[in-house]
Amino acid sequence: MIEFQDRLWENVDAEWIECLRRESVQNLLLIPSGAVQDQWPTSLKEFILKIRSMVFCQEQADINMALPGLQTISLNTVLAQGMNVKKKHEVEILSAVTNTVANSIRADAILDVGAGQGYLAQVLAFQYQHPVIAIDACSHHGRVTDARAERIKKYYTSQMIKSESGMRSLNVPKTITCRVLSIDTLKTLVETSLIGDDVEQSMLKVENQEDQGKLHWLSDANKKPSIVLAGLHACGDLSVTMLKTFVECKDVKAVVSLGCCYNLLSEEMIKDGESQFGFPMSHAVRSIGLSLGKSARDLACQSAERWRSLDMHAGIHNFELHAFRAAFQMVLSKYYPEIVMSTPSIGRKGKALRRRHQRRSAESQLHLKGSTCHMRHNFPSVVPSESETDGILGSMSEIQTLPGEIPSNERAGCEVIKSDDKLSHFENFCQSGLSHLGIKHSQDINLQGIWKEAEPFADLVGPYWSLRAALGPLLETLIILDRLLFLQEQGSALEACLLPIFDPKISPRNVAIIAKKIDKDLRSSCC
Repeated sequence: MIEFQDRLWENVDAEWIECLRRESVQNLLLIPSGAVQDQWPTSLKEFILKIRSMVFCQEQADINMALPGLQTISLNTVLAQGMNVKKKHEVEILSAVTNTVANSIRADAILDVGAGQGYLAQVLAFQYQHPVIAIDACSHHGRVTDARAERIKKYYTSQMIKSESGMRSLNVPKTITCRVLSIDTLKTLVETSLIGDDVEQSMLKVENQEDQGKLHWLSDANKKPSIVLAGLHACGDLSVTMLKTFVECKDVKAVVSLGCCYNLLSEEMIKDGESQFGFPMSHAVRSIGLSLGKSARDLACQSAERWRSLDMHAGIHNFELHAFRAAFQMVLSKYYPEIVMSTPSIGRKGKALRRRHQRRSAESQLHLKGSTCHMRHNFPSVVPSESETDGILGSMSEIQTLPGEIPSNERAGCEVIKSDDKLSHFENFCQSGLSHLGIKHSQDINLQGIWKEAEPFADLVGPYWSLRAALGPLLETLIILDRLLFLQEQGSALEACLLPIFDPKISPRNVAIIAKKIDKDLRSSCC
């Protein structure tokens, strides 16, 4: 978020800003991808190209070559039920990768950490026939996972009856509701997965646990247990906890982790000794005293692919949201300084607001059909990140739809309805924002004066934000390389790699960390 009163754009080379103020929306949206224009100042082009040259390549890898023996199986309609295109793409590929890793270490069980509604766990259990535990902090997700698994089980049972091929035992994911706040918690869950049914529930002591699940997969007490930790976009510190548990717990032989929500990573000032925080993980990064801070962690969530995929109209719409939010910060600073001092987390706005617009547009489609759309726009765009939470408004059900705003897929090729009064849009934005913060709107607040002060600078947000967003992929590279370094620092007892397994156009957080402990009898390439 850019604050108008701080005039942060004044920290940027004035020649750069003036150049980008005249640039088209489409060219601004390409800056995070490293695209430059011939007419730009040489120093600006060098800056953007240098940043891009240091970014880890996220082009989807040939995972069949990277992981010999991998077979990706298309999900049937029963397993894919409820998944959108992005989720189906992710689960289809990650389940195949995890299956290959699990088979290579002869895994006894897979723990799906941060399982959500259990999509990955169910595919690993029913399609690949692995014993799976689905761990999630939300009890509702656990109930959804159990109910969905029962429906899938009925389907597979009926298929076996119809085929007359004989009945076989079906692996159904076990669910545990537990907020994993520490390595000890996850280690306890791993150990519990190896315990028989006769163990009393009191042996499992974890934070906020609601379901302790009786697991019974190891009948041979002399066999060395082998567990895989898998996480599809395990949020914030949870991905870090998975990697540390992999290193510290002897029973965990492999991990397949894709992180997300870098803005939620915990971070400490660099001190002697081992870090218990999410960043930095590696001794190498700690030794140079490198820290990020909240703004940089937020920026790490920016996706160059998401920027590049937007059309001009969607870009303009997103930029307006940032301009309103920046001006709303001026309202808070002037009239409610105590709120600003407490730096409240008030959630995301853009993503949910776009969904609300999509619902509204569906209702108004008949009215729009056949009419000529017009759109007046005054400034270029910026793209809120997938996980951006720094001060953008929360409950979208409380945000009034702004007149003339139509989803980009509905307005492509039209000039869109005239935006007759940005001031009224800003007033609606502020009233919803104050309401969300529990503040009663006062007539003493001069919203018109605030907007009049902010509006002349609105066209600076696009150039400034596009330059900031160019740093996002580089910051993500730093975070994931820190995690890889942490694993490599453990010595030759394990092997680890970074592998972009998803199509970044579909799933921008696509880099998996795959690591295995090396067994002389099971030696194979990790990636």
